[in-house]
Amino acid sequence: MDDLRRIDLNLLLTLHALLAEQHVSRAALRLHRSQPAVSHALAQLREIFQDPLLVRRAGRLQPTLRALELAAPLQDALQQLDALLGSPGFEPARARRSFRLAMSDYGARVVLPGLMRCLRETAPGIDLVVSQGSREAMLGQLLDGEVDLALGVFPTLAEPLQAATLFEEGFVCVADRATLPARGGLTLPAWLARPHVLVAMRPGADNEIDQALAALGQQRRVVLALPHWAAASDVLVGTDLVLTVARRSVQNIKALRGLRCFEPPLAIRAFAFQQVWHERRKKEAAHHWLREQVMRACAP
Repeated sequence: MDDLRRIDLNLLLTLHALLAEQHVSRAALRLHRSQPAVSHALAQLREIFQDPLLVRRAGRLQPTLRALELAAPLQDALQQLDALLGSPGFEPARARRSFRLAMSDYGARVVLPGLMRCLRETAPGIDLVVSQGSREAMLGQLLDGEVDLALGVFPTLAEPLQAATLFEEGFVCVADRATLPARGGLTLPAWLARPHVLVAMRPGADNEIDQALAALGQQRRVVLALPHWAAASDVLVGTDLVLTVARRSVQNIKALRGLRCFEPPLAIRAFAFQQVWHERRKKEAAHHWLREQVMRACAP
């Protein structure tokens, strides 16, 4: 603790961010400082503690033994300061910062329209950078600090990740109107006899639809697998293809001429659509505010 008393608060905050992120650029984003400023602070910290603190191994920065020894007393010191001074508030209308979000094409269609309307009205200085990836990739980005928030379907989560369910979602089928009965949808045999389109980041991964079929001892033929909903709906027109997707994907189906929605001919388990974050973000006022806005954007 004696070493910590010899440095100013800004250096303490920088050291805390560096130990948490183990990456100079991400620590700079977290602190809202430039990368050169954080690098300079790291050089000062190394001189004060007479230790490299973070060393590059296997292509990434890893804490030294001395840094690991400092982590617990540093966390305690900052928590005591936070209790003494109170957490700084977050003023959306005056804020100037960027958030990094990871989500699928489906998540972008469902969340971004409402979220962006909210940001433009209440927090015009907030910018979003959205990336796309598989479930595993998004969780890895959260753990590595490369994104602030991930939105998607995550059946299993472990510490230090935390999650909140935004809504429960079911499925609907879509096909060219001319290939469907005049009324209703398709029976299971007729549905199985048709070629199918699958929207997935990783076509080989299990999904709720094929899991439901496997439970019945059935299997469909997927003739097209792709990661984008918009293109998947376009290819249906003028073909016998069937697309089974999350219901909110087709909330604007009226804009797609020639297509019609119908209920799946088998029971498919609904899924929980979640937002997930790293526990190190849970006390950040700005991050908490963002999660609230995402929740509101997904409300019915």
